[in-house]
Amino acid sequence: MPESTTSAATPVERNDRRPEALDGALDNVLELVRRVWGFSSLRPMQAEALGASLAGRDALVVLATGSGKSLCYQAPALLRPGLTAVVSPLISLMKDQVAGLSENGVGAVMLTSAQDAAERRRVRGQLAGGGVKLLFVAPERLLLDGFLDELLELGLATLVVDEAHCISHWGHDFRPEYRRLGELRTRAPHIPIQAFTATATPRVREDIVRELGLVDPTVLVGGFDRPNLTYRFLPRGDVIEQVLEVLGRHKGEAGIVYCLRRRDVDELSADLGRRGVNCVPYHAGLDPAVRETNQDRFVNDEVQLVVATVAFGMGIDRSDVRFVIHASLPKGLEQFSQETGRAGRDGLDAECVLFYSTADFVTWRALAEKSAAESGGGGGDLDGQIQRLSEMLRFAGGARCRHRVLVEHFGETWTGAERCGACDVCLGELTEVPDATVLAQKILSCVVRVGQRYGAAHVADVLRGSKSERIRAAGHDQLSTYGLLANHAAREVRQWIDQLVGTELLAVDSGEFPTLSLTRDGVAVLRGERPAALFELPKAARRASRAAPTVTADGPVDADLFERLRTLRRELARQRAVPPYLIFNDRTLVAMAAKKPRDVDELRAIPGVGERKLVDPGPAFLEEIRRHLGI
Repeated sequence: MPESTTSAATPVERNDRRPEALDGALDNVLELVRRVWGFSSLRPMQAEALGASLAGRDALVVLATGSGKSLCYQAPALLRPGLTAVVSPLISLMKDQVAGLSENGVGAVMLTSAQDAAERRRVRGQLAGGGVKLLFVAPERLLLDGFLDELLELGLATLVVDEAHCISHWGHDFRPEYRRLGELRTRAPHIPIQAFTATATPRVREDIVRELGLVDPTVLVGGFDRPNLTYRFLPRGDVIEQVLEVLGRHKGEAGIVYCLRRRDVDELSADLGRRGVNCVPYHAGLDPAVRETNQDRFVNDEVQLVVATVAFGMGIDRSDVRFVIHASLPKGLEQFSQETGRAGRDGLDAECVLFYSTADFVTWRALAEKSAAESGGGGGDLDGQIQRLSEMLRFAGGARCRHRVLVEHFGETWTGAERCGACDVCLGELTEVPDATVLAQKILSCVVRVGQRYGAAHVADVLRGSKSERIRAAGHDQLSTYGLLANHAAREVRQWIDQLVGTELLAVDSGEFPTLSLTRDGVAVLRGERPAALFELPKAARRASRAAPTVTADGPVDADLFERLRTLRRELARQRAVPPYLIFNDRTLVAMAAKKPRDVDELRAIPGVGERKLVDPGPAFLEEIRRHLGI
């Protein structure tokens, strides 16, 4: 499959065959983007994606969250004749897209099951009137008998499949209804199909192309790296204290805490509430009205923290989320990438913290096995889930640059600096344990002494000299490794075991029980043929993310003005019943607080201020800036 792969800095397209006439069309796109969205330049890969769309080619575009992939199908839709239909998996995602386009003066509508008959008739009337350029629909509706024919009669010109990874069994969010979208190629072979996603491994990309029936597609893969995100991984201890420590670095800022189970959400949110933290829970077990209210309060900037299962997130485009905490191990690197991708969507600094334990691996695996048994699913899918869990556990316990590991996982070559400067490893927050090789040999030896038939908890108990009945019954209190690490805390020993798993010196069995065994490299360390590295429990993080930078390319940021603009944005959003980030995102407010525009011409130069927003709500922001300056 031909593919264009790039880092964020150097876009390259190897299979671009668009005609030279499109160069002029791209100039038109740039003018449109400036006028509607208020941006004077394109981000990496956007020009290539726009060119493919304007040329009417099938395409697969993979761009990291926050890289502007929506613009790649929204802008061409406004330039070409006819209607662009966008397949989207969630009503909340469609609602945000339509509201955002409407704020910019773009005609867009959606058809969903949540609308009553009168609303659906109104939308169909708008479509028939010809003033609508973008229609957002769920895959189920698009596949309804007669609906595609109706769209063709209305002038359907292009079909866009958003969140296209949902079509793949190998993806992290497979949805059976997406799998049927390939039927559209047979039913309307002349309509170009363009697929978009933020997370797709090479295997998933191949699956998307095959299942959608894309013909000689332009395949564009942008940089997966999110350099504005700082990653920190810590073994889980007293999780409430660990979460509170992160919250202390982000006072007044928006964030998400992900938990593994519903009861974990209920317990953590209740504990935080007792500590004076204003937060809301979110999981599938809540009353639907409560769940929707809690989501809306977070999206509308009425509450800054949501504690949730992974049921929360897709379709949540709040751009000023400054931190994402995982209170347990995610199901895989794809899930981790997508869930942390909800932080810093405005391009400003954000922090992503993971508290993990090998116990999470056991819990996730049990849930996967139960689900497979109940659905009668094949063993291949279960094996794939367990493999992804194992990769995630190794990632968490490892000590390689977090950004580099993620980039390489998605099939890219790391082209960044040796030290990324935005993860605990490269920031030097991990301190190597003295005599790490000797310490590792003690742990590895204990795994061998217990016959490589026990899990991490049991091995840690033997090493610490536990007097439990289980240890005595197994005769493990007589082993030479018994009590070798009695002077170390249980949390330390478990962390070192996790690190040995993360560096692939130990393997966790994927069978019925999560037993530990030595890998080939582990045997080499035990024999003294190679060294090992272990790290102390990380101290408190030394770098905190901020809602707004103090200095930008436009000069110093007036923090008081920034807060005044945020307050104004919140009030206007409340009046208009839209999320605040649809008024202006934080990046635009930061630019205003740095440049302090005094008139319409100066406001026009602020990124994110298009012609529609110059008229409304631009004047209100100019007035607030003048009031702040006393003019």
